Amino acid sequence: MTIDVTLRDSILKATPNLRAFAISLTNNVDRADDLVQETLVRAISNIHRFQPGTNMQAWLFTILRNLFHSEYRKRRREVEDADGKYAATLSVEPDQMPHLDFEDLQKALTRLPHDQREALLLVGASGFSYEQAAEICGCAVGTIKSRVNRARNRLAELMHFTDLDEDLGADRLTRSVMKAVA
Repeated sequence: MTIDVTLRDSILKATPNLRAFAISLTNNVDRADDLVQETLVRAISNIHRFQPGTNMQAWLFTILRNLFHSEYRKRRREVEDADGKYAATLSVEPDQMPHLDFEDLQKALTRLPHDQREALLLVGASGFSYEQAAEICGCAVGTIKSRVNRARNRLAELMHFTDLDEDLGADRLTRSVMKAVA
């Protein structure tokens, strides 16, 4: 890509002022130099957007200012961890387990009788009270309670749950590794 000599000269002429502005924004010479460099790269790659006859220095300062604010927003969410100690304390459970648990639940739900599945979904998933679910289904409150209880027991049986606290979420091996890492 070739740049018009006058545009190149006006970019070079503005560079010391850009650097001074960047230093005043960042309070760090190295970060300021990086910011100026990125500004120049962006300006040259977008030189076709510059409108001849307008103020080149103002255009460059705008690019620099926008880059600074974008970088500031990005850095605000970052945690400095040069030696890696903070990262070593972090651990994440595998992503696939909740997805697989959900698939198992969906399969088990399809194996429930329709009336039990309907009652369980109304009360357990949709948050309706037993009274509201009974009204929706057109039956007695006791019938809904019975259907929900039977559905929960059958789901636990279908999903081979013995202890709900142990069976939901990460398995024992994953939990032990997570504790050891932490």
